[in-house]
This record gives sequence, structure tokens and C-alpha cells, in this order.
Amino acid sequence: MTKRIKLRTLLIGGFITLLFVSLVGRIYWVQVVKADFWAEKAREVWSRSETLVPVRGEITDRNGNVLAMDVSAYTIALNPQVIHTLKLEDVIVSKLNVVLGKTKSSLNELLDEKQKNGEYYKQREVRKEGWKIDKSVADRIVKFREDLKKQTGQKDVGIYLIDQKKRFYPKGDLAAHVIGYEDKDGNAIMGLEASLNKELSGVEGHIKYERDGNGVILDNGTVSFTPSVDGKNVKLTIDTDIQHYIEDALKETYEKYKPKSITAIAADPQTMEILGMANMPDFNPNSYWTAPQENFYDHSIKSLYEPGSTFKIVTLSGTVQEGMFNPNETYKSGKIKLPGGQIHDIERNGWGTISFLEGLKRSSNVAFVKLGYERLKADKLMDYILKFGFNQKTGIELPGEIKGDISFNPSYPTEVATAAFGQGRVQVTPIQQVAAVAAVANGGKLLVPHLVKEIEDPVTKKVQVVKPQVVRQVISEKTANQVDEYLEQVVSDQKIGTGRRAFIDGYRVAGKTGTAQKVINGKYSEDKYVISFIGFAPVGDPKIVLYLVMDEPNDRMASGGVVMAPLFKQIVSQSLRHMGVDPVTPITTTSDGAENKEQTVEVPDVQKVSVKEATDKLKAKQLDYETVGKGQTVLKQIPSAGTPVSPEQRIYLLTEDRSKLPVPNMIGLSLRDALEMCSVLQIKCVTTGEGFVTSQTLVNQKGVKQLKLTLSPPKEQIEQQSASDEADDNATDGAGDNNSE
Repeated sequence: MTKRIKLRTLLIGGFITLLFVSLVGRIYWVQVVKADFWAEKAREVWSRSETLVPVRGEITDRNGNVLAMDVSAYTIALNPQVIHTLKLEDVIVSKLNVVLGKTKSSLNELLDEKQKNGEYYKQREVRKEGWKIDKSVADRIVKFREDLKKQTGQKDVGIYLIDQKKRFYPKGDLAAHVIGYEDKDGNAIMGLEASLNKELSGVEGHIKYERDGNGVILDNGTVSFTPSVDGKNVKLTIDTDIQHYIEDALKETYEKYKPKSITAIAADPQTMEILGMANMPDFNPNSYWTAPQENFYDHSIKSLYEPGSTFKIVTLSGTVQEGMFNPNETYKSGKIKLPGGQIHDIERNGWGTISFLEGLKRSSNVAFVKLGYERLKADKLMDYILKFGFNQKTGIELPGEIKGDISFNPSYPTEVATAAFGQGRVQVTPIQQVAAVAAVANGGKLLVPHLVKEIEDPVTKKVQVVKPQVVRQVISEKTANQVDEYLEQVVSDQKIGTGRRAFIDGYRVAGKTGTAQKVINGKYSEDKYVISFIGFAPVGDPKIVLYLVMDEPNDRMASGGVVMAPLFKQIVSQSLRHMGVDPVTPITTTSDGAENKEQTVEVPDVQKVSVKEATDKLKAKQLDYETVGKGQTVLKQIPSAGTPVSPEQRIYLLTEDRSKLPVPNMIGLSLRDALEMCSVLQIKCVTTGEGFVTSQTLVNQKGVKQLKLTLSPPKEQIEQQSASDEADDNATDGAGDNNSE
């Protein structure tokens, strides 16, 4: 018995000893041999890692107005488990349906879906309607949640708001194609958002720290920290005011003519800084998902057009440079025969024997066949086309630019001849047109167009300035000046100039119209046109070049001269005044033929002084004035100080913030000053006629105030204009009949 007890004791003791040895061995294995491995595993449990998201850089216009920025956003998440427990499904579904616009069926589906173990989910995001919502919407959800908490007496009713960031565009659809947008997934889509994504994005940071079981950071724990680097801020060359002028004009024209598209590009020809660029139809980047796909297409860099007569500027420049253009030399207009065909002017019987300068003013195709096909010939013509930057990308910062296609066969005379006036095998982009004509305006230098003015590092404050980049000297400065003067006469000749409707009183304007039939299924269409106008001002010291092109207006009678030239006039006159470019002093002629400066008075500077002091200064100059507003200090004056005006012109003294100002009496005001007044008042202005304001009417169009102004020129201008308009209203280009404007 005793022996059996001893044996049992030995066995139990041996087993315990073996177990103890195994335990010690295991402890040794875990804490010594595998110490590093398990310590790392423990740290993974204790540690928490977070990504530090950088702030995306701001995009501003040239004056610092914000066009794109990061703002707070919120994503709604639901806890189906809690919601079902509290039986709040119906009330929550109904509310979110109203606030977010998400269907009840999809909300019920989100709440009812279960995990593999049969339990409801504890968190489901409400996508896409509840994803990155604005604060105003989030506030409604928060109020609803608080009401539910009071009703149920519960702290958690299953509705959560996750703090996030999203991209916001304060100006809405302004310059949408230029800026592009960032989608809700944080992907940069099109425009500068995409092409400058690396600069704007910045660099993500990371933080890793150790915590206890309650999630509290351990004082003596290991912390690994890599700070995020915010994105760089980008200042554009765009001027928000000029962009507004362009888009307001385009929207009105788009509504009237219902074209496939209409595009405008304005630039400073001296630097090729883009001042404004727009396409219609457009979209609002804050709600990009609501726009049809075709609205996102950037026609300014991606669409190809037969430019029509605006392309004659290239041929003209080449022949002037080569000494082949004599403005006084004559030729027989109407038609010209070539091997393989015949080319006509818009006036099929011609205007008789006329000078080449008159041919330019009338936009004679025959003149340019003689200049381009007969004199420059195919090789020289193509050489100048390439020098002016066609058949190659301009290098503007936008993604997706195409290079165009001009590929006429030198062996086919009609292809060379039609190319000389911008039709046939000639396909160019709007941005190429702008760069080429800017070269004529600035003294012959082809420049790279650019939209970025500065890029600033928000940390170091180091600023990278984008400087003008010269590609090549295309023509000499002397040639460019001569071409400028010829193109000015296309606008200033109020009898026969096809661009006369672009004339701006007080400014020297150069320009060229274009109206080209479209090729449909290999043939020129009888009723589908592309109409355009390109020009710059003031001649001699140009501040702006503007190209306008409309694809397929719904009016068969629409043309570059009738529709686009007045549009050019509207935008450029507003822009010049905005830029502080004063008109030249009017010149009249005495009875004996001598030039005599019209009697004018220079407007004194009365800004930032009291109304009494301002009116005293104006009375001393014998100038009429009108005080607009009830303030005691002049905040702004129209016209600006130093402007030469006739003694009869009224000076406006604005004394209050623009939002408080009434609309003053503008009768007698010139168009440019009336447009500036409308710009200051931030009121939409629609004008008919030209010259000086004779009547005004304030109307309400769909909730938007609109000022309609009727203008009339001096009596002698009316008589002259009525005689010349009849001959040109129906002017159109068309390679089908080889017509031109």
C-alpha cells in the first residue's frame, strides 16, 4: 500500500516537474528566443497608426480671388444594429429620403443587409448622396439626430457624421473647364486640378503611437511621426472680372443661337497670359455629377475647326514679310480659275477691279488665292503656317491638348488655294489661333500660352514665377506693325470692313471675321457653319487678344461679322475699361481739312474725398455730375481720373458699397462707361445699338435684375451705317461655293 502511494506520488511529481519544465521552456522560447517577434506583435495591439491628410493647395485668380479650396465636409454613416433595436427604421429612412434625396428602397436595403453571422452591420456609410455633404445639410442631420435622442432618451440613435474634407469651388461654374474638379474619391479630373495635381496634392504624413486598453496614449510609449506637407498654392493668370464678362456674353449668345458649342479665349498678347477662357455648355464642379458628359469637353484645346477667314492673317503676314503685299495693287475680284476647280468670292460677281487692301477689308478669297497660292506658293505657305505654331501643341498647362492638322497636298492647287484662306485641309484649335494672332499683335513673337502665374510653397513661402516663354520670332516687328494697321482697317472702315461691328469708340481695334461651312460626311453642309472673330486692342500697344468661335448656330443668317464681331466688342470694351486702358482723345477734321482735337476736359481725381470736395472740383472744371448713393465719401468715380471727356459728359460719384447703390440715370453715357457702371453695380447689362445711351429699362429676368440699354450713334454715323449694313448682313464663308467673309 505504502509502495503504491509512493509510486503514485512519484508519477504525479514527475508529471508536474515535466509540466513545469515545459512551461519554463515555453516561457524562455517566447520571452527570450522569440522576444522581438512577440514584442512587435504586442506593439501592433498597443499601437495605432493614422494617416495625416495634407491640405490641397488653393487655386486663385491673378488678383487673389479664390477659385478652388479645401473645406470641411461630412459623410453620414448609420448603425443598422442600433436602429433596428430602437425600431427607428421608418423615421430615419423618411428623413434621409427628404434631406439627401436618396430613395427609400436603397436606404431600406442598406439598413436590412446582414453580415455572414446573421447580425446587422454596426456601421454603413450612406453613399453617394450622404457622402461629403456640405455643412448646411450636415446641420439638418445633426438637428434630426438630437431630436431623436430626446424622443428615445438614448445617447446613440445610430446616426453618425464623419469629419472629412472636400474640394469647393466658390465661383461655381466660373472657368470650370480651366480649373477642372476633384471627385468625391479625391481624384483630380481634367483641367489644372489634374495637370497640377502633384503640386496641389502635397504629401501625406503618418503618426504611430502606443496606447493602453482604454485608448489613452502612453506617456512613455514610442511615437513615430512624419508630418504631412500641404499642397502648393497656385495663382492663375485668369482675371475673374474678364472671365465674368466672357461667360456672361457667351451664356446669352448660347441661349439665343443654341449652338453645339461656343468658345472664347482672351489673352495678353505681350506675355500670352490667359486672361479668360470659357466654353459653353459648361458645368458646376461643385455638382459635377449632374451635368451631361458633353459639357465637360474643353473645346478651346481639343476641338478642331476649319478657321475660315480668320486664318487669312497667316497668309497676309507671310506675304507682307516676303514683300509680296502691296495694299494699293489691284486685281480682278469675283472668281479665279485653278487647275481642278474655280474659287469664288462671297460676292460671286465680285466688286470689279479693287486693291488688295480692299480685298482684305471685304475678305475676298480671290485676293488670298493670289497671295497664298500664286505668290507664296505651297512650300512658303506651309513654312509660315508652321512658324505660327500650327500642327504642334502650344504647350498650355491643360491636359489633353491636340496639335491640329494642316496637311494640304502641294500637288493639288485647290488644296493649297483653299488653305490660303483657312478652308479645305486646315484644322486648327482655338488656342492655336490665339497664339498665332498674338504673335502679330506683339511684334512678331510666338509665345507659349500659359494659365499659371505663380506657384507658392505655403511653408517656405518660396514663389515660383512663370515667365513669358518665346518660341520664335515669326515675322519682323516692322511686318507685324504693318499687318496690324491693315487689320485695323478691317474694323475701322465702317463702309466695307467685314469687322466693322467690332469697332469700339475711342480705341484702335484690329480684327478679322470668319464663317466656314462644316464638312459633314465628306461634303460641305448647306446649313451647318462655324462662325468666328479674332482681334486685339489697342493697336500699337495691345492689352488683349480675343478669339470667339461658335459651332453650328441655329440661325442660317448668323456670321462672324454679324454675330461674333459685336460679341467681341462687348467683351473687349468691358475688359479694356476694367484694365484701366483709357480711350484715345477723339480727333475731328475742320472744314479746311486740318486735324483738330475735339475740345475735352480731363476728369480730376475725386476718389477718397468728401462729396462736397469732389463736387467743388467738378464744378470748377464745369463738369456735370451725379452722386450715386447716400454716403459722404466718394468710393469710386466713373469715368476714372485723367480720362479726357467732353464738357457735356456726366461724372458719376459712387458713395456706398455696390450692393446698396441704386441704378443711376445713364442717358448720354458712352457704351464703355455704361458697361463699367453695370460692372460696378454687379448688374447684368444688355445693350442694343451703339454710340451713347438714349434709354434704359430695369427688368427682372427669372429672378435676376437686368438693365436694358438702348444706344444710338451720332446722326451722321446712323446714315453711314444704314447704307453699308445691307450689303454685309448675309456674309458667310463656305468652301462649298468658296465663299468668304
